[in-house]
Amino acid sequence: MKAVQFTDYGKISTNITISEIDKPTITKDEVLIETYAAGVNPLDIKVVEGQLKSVTKFKLPATLGYDVSGIIVKKGDNVTNFNIGDEVFSKVNIMGTFTEFVAVNKNLISLKPKNTTFKEAASLPLVGLTAIQALKRGKLKANDKILIHAGSGGVGAFAIQYAKTKGAYVYTTTSTDNVKWVKQLGADRVIDYKTEDYKSIVKNVDLVLDTLGNKYTEDAFKVIKTGGKVISLVGPVDKETANRMRLNIIIKLYLAWKRRKVTKQIKLKSAFYSLVFMRANAKQLNEIKALVESEKIKTTIDKVFELKDTLQALLYVKKGRTKGKVVIKTK
Repeated sequence: MKAVQFTDYGKISTNITISEIDKPTITKDEVLIETYAAGVNPLDIKVVEGQLKSVTKFKLPATLGYDVSGIIVKKGDNVTNFNIGDEVFSKVNIMGTFTEFVAVNKNLISLKPKNTTFKEAASLPLVGLTAIQALKRGKLKANDKILIHAGSGGVGAFAIQYAKTKGAYVYTTTSTDNVKWVKQLGADRVIDYKTEDYKSIVKNVDLVLDTLGNKYTEDAFKVIKTGGKVISLVGPVDKETANRMRLNIIIKLYLAWKRRKVTKQIKLKSAFYSLVFMRANAKQLNEIKALVESEKIKTTIDKVFELKDTLQALLYVKKGRTKGKVVIKTK
């Protein structure tokens, strides 16, 4: 079967290939999904460029992709909660969905929302789980005020809608071209970062969802209230997360040095800060399914590429100007 793989760490343009690999065999706890669509995420790009080598190393060549939707064509003996022929979607823990068939543990999948296409379903898992876990980490509740950066991106678009289901007041940032669309997602105040300075508009919010990192992580503390929260997807590793990762003392000291500016801001604002590493979660996939079926969450597909054009899809996502999600159509 065909699979999109990366052969070495470095530039995307020179390290992506389409390979012929064996169809996976499944264990007693797995299902074999015939892939109909796979979502493309910035995470795929970070993997190829080697930005995550310190966390995860792959045996090369390795198949890319974390999101999948498709049909179960085979199941293991211990799989009782799904049947052959079920339409499902999943975020896998071990990369490898840019291919024609993928083996997935029964505890990582959910039935596809009935009112979505396979392409729409494939756009949901990683961004949906990321947004849910981040806002749960920040304990977002009704009447809280939240700033969500990059509202037109995959995570941002989902997070806006999810925050509104919780009854929060949502500020978000986006470019001029996307202001109208992001308003339609439900954001209460859309800030055009090309013409407005969000720091002069957003004041004393309860929570900032930092999707941009670097200076944006530090500046988040300028707009939260005293005792507020900053939840980051790309910022420095916080002390609690470093301890949970069981890192050695040398690495912990290095990470403490890396977050020294954030640590200072935490003390000044009596704030809570956390870096979120998203984990696959079938229960939360079921929550996403229910939200989509009740039309509280809507999907937006920016572009669809064929499997053979995955390199172009990755390069397109790398530009950072997507409106919603980019998807690979495999069937």
